[in-house]
Amino acid sequence: DVFEQPQHIGHKKIEFHISTEIPAVLQINLEKEEKNGKNLYASTEEINNTGFGRIFPAPSSNDKMETEEEDDEIPSEFISRKDLEKNRLSREEMEKFSVFKNYEPGDPNCRIYVKNLAKQVQEKDLKFIFGRYVDFQSEVERNMFDIRLMKEGRMKGQAFIGLPNEKAAAKALKEANGYVLFEKPMVVQFARSARPKQDANEGKRKK
Repeated sequence: DVFEQPQHIGHKKIEFHISTEIPAVLQINLEKEEKNGKNLYASTEEINNTGFGRIFPAPSSNDKMETEEEDDEIPSEFISRKDLEKNRLSREEMEKFSVFKNYEPGDPNCRIYVKNLAKQVQEKDLKFIFGRYVDFQSEVERNMFDIRLMKEGRMKGQAFIGLPNEKAAAKALKEANGYVLFEKPMVVQFARSARPKQDANEGKRKK
């Protein structure tokens, strides 16, 4: 009896010490860190939630794997997806430019139309960007890839680019629209080109 009582009290004391002292320590640390810049708050939260390893390393490594896989398929003579993303305007930034006002991608087809090009842009610059959507080992795709850059008159600063298929054109539009080339963001849309006969009349009516 004599021994049992202090043991129980001892255990209880230890239990209460653990549950009451840790928050107190955290509070002291938090008060210190709130003055210094609130950095510890995040780390103590993460440790308490036991989600520390899950919070950011997993998604970033997945992204890396995805971009590396994609980039591996594309020859180094073309732009990488990372570079495209890095120099592309965000949606909010696009809204500040008048060239993106009333922006419409247009009807999907295998030709894309690019405008707002800087005067020093050359065909090789467009090939460097849009060549990544073409399989140059395939003769068919190689022949379908076509760049028409307008350098004179009213069409200056515009280009038409033929890609192998609608899927490649859609991907190019999604990834290259808003890409800043020679300090000017490109506006990329589907070209309004000659469509099959049944669509041609509708196209005329719309115009």
